[in-house]
Amino acid sequence: MAARIIYTHTDEAPLLATYSFLPIVSAYAAKAGVEVETRDISVASRILAQFGLADDALGELGELAKTPEANIVKLPNISASIPQLKAAIKELQTQGYQIPDYPEAPSTPEEEEIRAKYDKVKGSAVNPVLREGNSDRRAPGSVKAYAKAHPHTNKPFSDDSQTTVATMGARDFKSNEKSVTIPADDTLSIVLEKADGETVTLLAELPVLEGEIVDATYMSVANLHAFLENALAKAKADDVLFSLHLKATMMKVSDPIIFGHVVKAYFKDVFEKYGADLQAAGLSANDGLGAILSGLSGLEKGAEIEAAIKAAIAAGPRLSYVNSDKGITNLHVPSDVIIDASIPALVRNGGKLWGVDGGEDDTLAVIPDSSYAGVYQTVIDDVKKNGPLDPATIGTVPNVGLMAQKAEEYGSHDKTFEISAAGTVRVLNKAGDVLIEHDVEVGDIWRACQTKDIPVRDWVKLAVSRARDSKTPAIFWLDESRAHDASLIAKVTKYLADTSIVGDTEGADIKILSPELATAYSLERLRNGEDTISVTGNVLRDYNTDLFPILEVGTSAKMLSIVPLIAGGGLFETGAGGSAPKHVQQLVEEDYLRWDSLGEFFALVPAFEKYAEQASAPAAKVLAGALDRATATFLENDRSPGRKLGTTDNRGSHFYLGLYWAQELAAQTEDTELAAAFKGLAETLAANEAKIVEELLAVQGKPADIGGYYLPDAEKVTAVMRPSATLNEAIDSL
Repeated sequence: MAARIIYTHTDEAPLLATYSFLPIVSAYAAKAGVEVETRDISVASRILAQFGLADDALGELGELAKTPEANIVKLPNISASIPQLKAAIKELQTQGYQIPDYPEAPSTPEEEEIRAKYDKVKGSAVNPVLREGNSDRRAPGSVKAYAKAHPHTNKPFSDDSQTTVATMGARDFKSNEKSVTIPADDTLSIVLEKADGETVTLLAELPVLEGEIVDATYMSVANLHAFLENALAKAKADDVLFSLHLKATMMKVSDPIIFGHVVKAYFKDVFEKYGADLQAAGLSANDGLGAILSGLSGLEKGAEIEAAIKAAIAAGPRLSYVNSDKGITNLHVPSDVIIDASIPALVRNGGKLWGVDGGEDDTLAVIPDSSYAGVYQTVIDDVKKNGPLDPATIGTVPNVGLMAQKAEEYGSHDKTFEISAAGTVRVLNKAGDVLIEHDVEVGDIWRACQTKDIPVRDWVKLAVSRARDSKTPAIFWLDESRAHDASLIAKVTKYLADTSIVGDTEGADIKILSPELATAYSLERLRNGEDTISVTGNVLRDYNTDLFPILEVGTSAKMLSIVPLIAGGGLFETGAGGSAPKHVQQLVEEDYLRWDSLGEFFALVPAFEKYAEQASAPAAKVLAGALDRATATFLENDRSPGRKLGTTDNRGSHFYLGLYWAQELAAQTEDTELAAAFKGLAETLAANEAKIVEELLAVQGKPADIGGYYLPDAEKVTAVMRPSATLNEAIDSL
């Protein structure tokens, strides 16, 4: 297979930015003989692929990721919640695609099949397929240097701050967890034995490998209700904002259900009186308050229910708001408040979120499951005691994350169930032996996950090599009192002692600490200007790679994220997409895109280096080196998108990156032919800087038509994202 770089088309702001940036990348790469191809893994494309209306690009890339030839640049994509999935389906239908509605409650085999197809698209469906390796994610040196020279503000907590975390701690996923390590290849099954003796098969076949860790747990819905009742009462009594923090995208089965329970708890009187009406209309609390409100117009009692909802908000604890100008509360949409971004933002803002009037106030941050709630409480306690972290002086906390082969994919797959009847859930091996069992009640949320042995070995090896090479302590964030972590600690301890796996550990400072202790230890070193590698499982990897970057450099979108694939290829991720929806909204309203493509600049450097290795192509390495230097200049000159109209936006940032990259290529001496090829372009771009900037700024301030949100019109987006004729001519003529 010929070497090539696969550049992914995804969704929202990253997709729009691709229309501006990829022509530059492709032109520069082609001049160096580097082949760049694209694959569409957007939520719209994935929906269409399920019904044979588009190529299964994700499936193709999933197979490629298992080969040494893989070289994939992966941009942030939508991890679709149910409301987002329904919105994408509706848009595609209006564009003429013959696809069925999402069956909320399938009642026929055909509807079951349709639901199964859509279930393959929702939630974190992309990352588990592509991540056939573990994660090495860190802030590039140039980003840290910029943050130190131009520090953002982390606000202090007030002396009387009441902001705190509320979590269950009992009969939740953490406390109910059980774990086993599989002694030999096997096929497991999951069954529910009801109290009346009937046995229901929840999952008939679950293949497992020798050495694989299998975990199972459940959240008691009765305890959840009691916890929520107390949390609502506390927020009301303390007169603080009530805010819910979940991961309804990655935990695509469990967390939307929990979200629905919170909506029902807050609007308890409304659901007691009108629950049957809402259910009959297909309006589910799991989809959020926004979906309910938008569906009331067709109900006979719609106005009455809306009035009851408004009365409940007025009488209940004050809600935090995602957008007070538009009346969007914390409970409107399950995918609007994602814990890994929302809690760090709260910490940055001095422990305050926003109320109905847009004013800031202290909050009760509700995180039902206690698995990692203690991490966030530890951060809040530290900042209250020691003051805000100073980006100008602090160290950094990079991450080595266990995620290969769907490791620890809790809640985002077919092993999560809302229990239909009281009884006992059992995990059985092929011989019929019970490996794990839980007594459950109606409505409890039961889930299992797998972690294969090879990814664990690779993870330990990667952690040791990073600690040794960077001379930085590495901390495994594992709690011996938690069942899954105890199983992992046994493996980590074993592999750390095996030099045939990890090599020479001399000089590698390795510790194992609980997440809370690891947080405190890392924060202490951070304040001293020292670096500490966090070595974590998959979910905590997701949290930490937002938490620390947001506090250190103001955003998680500027990280270098390298995934050395186990088979030998490379996956290069380009940052987080949490703010992408707001950026699209601004573009459509004002033709201004604030999205920062810096993560793509960073990811392309190792991608070109990987190509040079795969294709024995020295010119690709020259491209990489020039891009790395150009990105440093880009940061020094502060060419990232501004925050308001009249300043450089995403398109202008691409122009400046292209200018600096061309200048670096023209000035380098490693490849004189390549230098000559870029000399003219560098001169043209520099000579026409003022004209190009003027053309890019001229379009700002009026609405932009992109022809769709989930599947925009390519021709329209190209026109919007490439408005400078002078720049286009210079790039296209290369």
